[in-house]
Amino acid sequence: MTAPPDDCLARNEWICGAYLSSRREILWEAVLQHLQLTVISVLLGLLIAVPLAIAARRWRWAAAPVLGLTTVLYTIPSLAMFSLLLPVYGLSASLVIAGLVLYSLTLLVRNLLAGLRAVPEETRQAARGMGYGPIRLLLGVELPLALPAAMAGLRIATVSAVSLVTVGAIVGHGGLGNLIYSGMNTYFKAQVLTASVLCVIIAIAADLILLGAQRLLTPWTRV
Repeated sequence: MTAPPDDCLARNEWICGAYLSSRREILWEAVLQHLQLTVISVLLGLLIAVPLAIAARRWRWAAAPVLGLTTVLYTIPSLAMFSLLLPVYGLSASLVIAGLVLYSLTLLVRNLLAGLRAVPEETRQAARGMGYGPIRLLLGVELPLALPAAMAGLRIATVSAVSLVTVGAIVGHGGLGNLIYSGMNTYFKAQVLTASVLCVIIAIAADLILLGAQRLLTPWTRV
């Protein structure tokens, strides 16, 4: 018995509108989980990366250990990283978030540090001459001028996190990765393609949003 000509689900086609309409709630829940894991991990990574980059800029001896450690963490395969973190976090969303935070540090710290190092010394001296203390100098001069480089790192880290979230499917917390993983196991073409395309859309949308934020926050860089 052959499948009806209009039944793309029964024919297991890659592109299937019936899949979108019948699995709308499942897709929406997966997208929300994907976004939640991505946003939380990138924000936590940023909170850790900022003081690390500032410390590496202020104390030169700290730069090599900070960059070396974050680089080593980035080279660890994702499956191995999750295995190392498993005894601490168990099979939970925290396991995925912790892994993503560690992976984001390399991109965030390096770009933040590059931005801070690129601030002209004469600009710092001029600010000190105007009575700027260390904290005011950092917040009012150095960080704003380092923002373009920092935002570039943030964009790359965010797009990378969107992709790496899918690996969390191995512990049941992978957002759209859960659908990709289960679809591959059952050779459900429409599910694999739809979830993959949604990941790409999320990554592109996140990059465009951050690019827009960068342009708003750094008007002096516009041509």
